[in-house]
Amino acid sequence: MTAVLDRPPLARPRDVLLSGVSTALADHLGWSLGRVRFALVVLTVLGGGGALLYAWLWALTPLRGERPGDAPVPVRADAPLAVRRRVPGAILLLVAAGVAGLVTIAAAVTRDRADPVDAAFTTLLLAGASVAWSLLLDRHDPGRSESAGVVVRSIAAGGLIVTALVVLAANPGATTVIVALIMIIGGTGVFVAPLVVGLWSTLIAERSARVREESRAEVAAHLHDSVLQTLALIQNRAEPGSEVARLARAQERELRDWLFAGTKPSDADFAAQLRQAALEIELQHPVRFDVVTTGDFSGHEFEPVLAAAREAMLNAARHAGGEVSVYVELRADALELWVRDRGPGFDPAAIPADRLGVRESIVRRMARHGGSATVTQLASGTEVALRLPLAAPAPAGTSTPSPAAPSPAAPHPAASPEESA
Repeated sequence: MTAVLDRPPLARPRDVLLSGVSTALADHLGWSLGRVRFALVVLTVLGGGGALLYAWLWALTPLRGERPGDAPVPVRADAPLAVRRRVPGAILLLVAAGVAGLVTIAAAVTRDRADPVDAAFTTLLLAGASVAWSLLLDRHDPGRSESAGVVVRSIAAGGLIVTALVVLAANPGATTVIVALIMIIGGTGVFVAPLVVGLWSTLIAERSARVREESRAEVAAHLHDSVLQTLALIQNRAEPGSEVARLARAQERELRDWLFAGTKPSDADFAAQLRQAALEIELQHPVRFDVVTTGDFSGHEFEPVLAAAREAMLNAARHAGGEVSVYVELRADALELWVRDRGPGFDPAAIPADRLGVRESIVRRMARHGGSATVTQLASGTEVALRLPLAAPAPAGTSTPSPAAPSPAAPHPAASPEESA
């Protein structure tokens, strides 16, 4: 039987000298690194096959950690193909382009009409290669900064333009003029191309986002006219506290969240937080909340009122169920909130002393933050009213209050006897 060699897969490392091809070949073949590099150099000298093989393996050999089942490799989150190169390829190509530019200038000064053309195109090719290296390879290299790429592109563009002007001034022949114009255009393109590519990428991204938004709107309209209306009809026909109504409402909410993902108001919006609390309670209890808010809540957070309102809604869901109305009004002087259910109701004075839900989580919580809370037994149901006074805006032309003035979050100086209890 033929023995099968257990060789590691052909994969390039992420910490490399130039590309990692030689290291990948050495690991895969079981050769030494020097032996692989010597073989590639010999093949390149004999006919260029080594260079073609190197380029082919560089383009097609995956990096370590990209194959399914590979061990995870720590990489940058914004650059999943990050490779750290110890050789500054862009700088070396830029130096070679500078040497070629000096040869071009020397050939033009000595009136050699053959050499300036070849050296000029060599300069242009090397400068373009340095810019391409900085854009395609160094851009994702954690060891290279974006400012280094800008410097490389600026030097390449300036060097090409200066070389073209010097050559044109030293040897103003017809061929030299054409070569100089090509170098000037190439230098301008080297500097402008990254900006054009960035603008084009932004345009494509915006166009793709607009197409996705239009598709989402069409899907949302279709589902609104079919599935969402069916779910709403099920909720209206079923009993408010039934399992069917609760499931239909939960599915409607999940479908709306999926359709309109990213269009919700800010988490710092009190009205949005209150609606979210109502939806969470609806999932756990056979209840349906009708939340109505008036006023601009953008950027406002009233954590004590939100906590007390959540406790009141949770009590209504546990002991009453069915339909529960929540009304919130934000005025310049106060925030007021009412939670009203249609259950059997209860007498707040008859609550046992060891039951601290309403007394501690609602009434005294509001009192500690300068507000008030009242629980009223109605003919059919219970109403919880919360009120938090706010600082009135100072009239125009008046001075700013002193730091000693009480803030809205401080305890109200004149709490009622019921609140103090």
